[in-house]
Amino acid sequence: MKLATYNVNGVNGRLDVLLRWLDEASPDVVCLQELKTPDARFPLKEIEKAGYGAVWQGQKSWNGVAILGRGRKPILTRRSLPGDPDDLHSRYIEAAVEGMVIGCLYLPNGNPSPGPKFDYKLEWFERLARHAAELLALDVPVVLAGDYNVIPTALDVYKPERWAEDALFRTEVRDAYKQIVDQGWTDAIRRLNPDARIYTFWDYVRNAYGRDAGLRLDHLLLSPSVAGRLRSAGVDRHVRGWQHTSDHAPVWVELSDD
Repeated sequence: MKLATYNVNGVNGRLDVLLRWLDEASPDVVCLQELKTPDARFPLKEIEKAGYGAVWQGQKSWNGVAILGRGRKPILTRRSLPGDPDDLHSRYIEAAVEGMVIGCLYLPNGNPSPGPKFDYKLEWFERLARHAAELLALDVPVVLAGDYNVIPTALDVYKPERWAEDALFRTEVRDAYKQIVDQGWTDAIRRLNPDARIYTFWDYVRNAYGRDAGLRLDHLLLSPSVAGRLRSAGVDRHVRGWQHTSDHAPVWVELSDD
């Protein structure tokens, strides 16, 4: 089974890129972030024509998350992250696919920091940590995949000294991510590539992709039973070089049969 996460940065505006990658990579499950479209404009017909079922939670102009299943429609279990009924941002969706719980998330950016947006990011992280612990307690296979907007370590950014006060790399944010991992989750990319400098995001400015001035922001966290099936993991970084593409690249894992 191949699972992937991809911040598509506008599902309608970059639909051609998404469909091209789906055809090339053939992932079994895909988590999408930054749909940037209301529910009614989600391109379901085109995605179904490509062979995928979908569940999604849109939001006009901002945010938005979806889970795609190749040859099947995921079974929706949750449309939002619990813990704050007043939070209307479309940043979390959860579904069952092939006996596995898939949580797709788009964590807040948090800039400028300090400030209200940074506080919201830390609060969202706290809610995610509580929910992640509850999922682990269920003792079922779980994957939490998405754009975490977190650079976990200095190895995950091209010039760490330039990012010390950024909300993606501040100590509070890295600690929050580590606290979730330490519950018993496996960061799939790091597990198989402990010392490699791997990026998943390159800004559009200053030829960042051409200079390989990137960040690792997109992560797949695996529960213990899923981590035991991990066989390979990688980044389809060449997709970032396509015409009119997202500033993120797809990230994926391959799992052995249960």
